[in-house]
Amino acid sequence: MKIDELLAKAKDGLETKLVYGEPYETDGVTVIVASTVSSGGGGGDGRDENGRSGEGGGFGLSAKPVGAYVIKDGKLHWEPAVDFNRLLATAGAIALAALFLATRLAKLKYRAGEPAGES
Repeated sequence: MKIDELLAKAKDGLETKLVYGEPYETDGVTVIVASTVSSGGGGGDGRDENGRSGEGGGFGLSAKPVGAYVIKDGKLHWEPAVDFNRLLATAGAIALAALFLATRLAKLKYRAGEPAGES
């Protein structure tokens, strides 16, 4: 398969149905899930000193749920998805930064209290 054919097929595969799932209905409530989709691709070809040629390519796709549209009693509302891993990583980074800042402030306060010439 040629590189341009590979990329054309990959592009054709990126459709709206990758972002929005099929509506799901139960007990009078319709749910339509939504995701964020990222993709990338590339390829190349070349020839070596013996005149042999080759080509190759690749494509990657990543999807993460972001939430769902919920239709209930004729009203539409958005329910965001909660990414607990990201939430935990953010909380950990904030706690680490606060600990670092508290240590630095304590050192500065200690040094400010020392008599001149002592360090």
